[in-house]
Amino acid sequence: MRFIAKTLYGLEKVLSEELRIMGAGNVQIANRAVSFEGDMGLLYKVNYCSRTALSILMPIADFRIRSKDDLYKAGTKIEWDRYMDPDDTFSIVPVINSPHFGHTGYAGLILKDSIADTFRKQTGRRPSVDTDNPRLLINLHISNDQVTISLDSSVVPLFKRGYRQEQSVAPLNEVLAAGILLLSGWNAASTFTDPMCGSGTFPIEAALMACKIPPGKFRKFFGFQRWRDFDEDLFQKVVFENNNKIQSSPVKIFGCDISGETLQFAKTNVAKAGLNDAISLEISDFKDLRSEEGGLVFMNPPYGQRIQPEEIDTLYGMIGTTLKHNFPGSTAWLISSNKESLKHVGLKPKEKHILFNGALECILLKYEMYSGTKKTVKV
Repeated sequence: MRFIAKTLYGLEKVLSEELRIMGAGNVQIANRAVSFEGDMGLLYKVNYCSRTALSILMPIADFRIRSKDDLYKAGTKIEWDRYMDPDDTFSIVPVINSPHFGHTGYAGLILKDSIADTFRKQTGRRPSVDTDNPRLLINLHISNDQVTISLDSSVVPLFKRGYRQEQSVAPLNEVLAAGILLLSGWNAASTFTDPMCGSGTFPIEAALMACKIPPGKFRKFFGFQRWRDFDEDLFQKVVFENNNKIQSSPVKIFGCDISGETLQFAKTNVAKAGLNDAISLEISDFKDLRSEEGGLVFMNPPYGQRIQPEEIDTLYGMIGTTLKHNFPGSTAWLISSNKESLKHVGLKPKEKHILFNGALECILLKYEMYSGTKKTVKV
């Protein structure tokens, strides 16, 4: 069977590696997505264990169209009774980039009518649309004249792990945080520090990796659990096998923040994730911190959208100075959308990656700390 794992821009490669490690075949990288092949057990496993996938789709039809009428006709040829019956509910998520449709929602309405009319013709009844809590979530993707109709096996996006109870003003997406850790090569072999941890996403995702905890462990629901062919025994086997790998963290993981109120958010989330023994949290100003040789530092500092320009430039300058003097022998990763303020860090980046935090295009920079680090303003 063929599946499509959706992800954030810039994380396609790390997701493809995740999938290969899990046993996926014919892994192909696309834009913000990775296609792969496997069985239903793998579908369950990827939903439960992937750290960088947003959702997993199972295509059920691929075809080309020359008009909107072609979409309706092709929709009536799909064996919908394999996936639902007239008493079920469904919803359609359209992703459209085609000259045949001037309005994204219109394509979704055409497919909805196609499904309803197919059931009405066969049974005299039709399933109902439920956008809030559908039994079946259908993804309609149209690019020019190419149409792919898929079932969404996740429904609730996979970045919603289930451990976040509280969040700071601008929380980092969990999939983005995990992706950055994987891009960095984080392997739980050295001390981890997030000196501006906010609601704790970086430390929690690091601890999940260090403890080999599946990110789906905290979720109460996956879309495939409502599918007609859902195999409860197979899913429980996947859950058991992967939960059985959980261990204590082999490294120290620290999270700090200057705000006591914000740090309380992190403490709540860490406790919800059951990681109190793995993560140490404390109130601290970054410039007062010190790190042991060879540690890793990950930071998602303010981007300057709620802070005056001169204040944000001063903050980024302090980040560079503190890293240079207080973190010798360490490697730091910093993500920000504020390219101008990044110049005030004053350190030469070893690597640069373009990522997105929500709608914001961000730069992820890697800094290696050593005596006599050269200054530069080029990012």
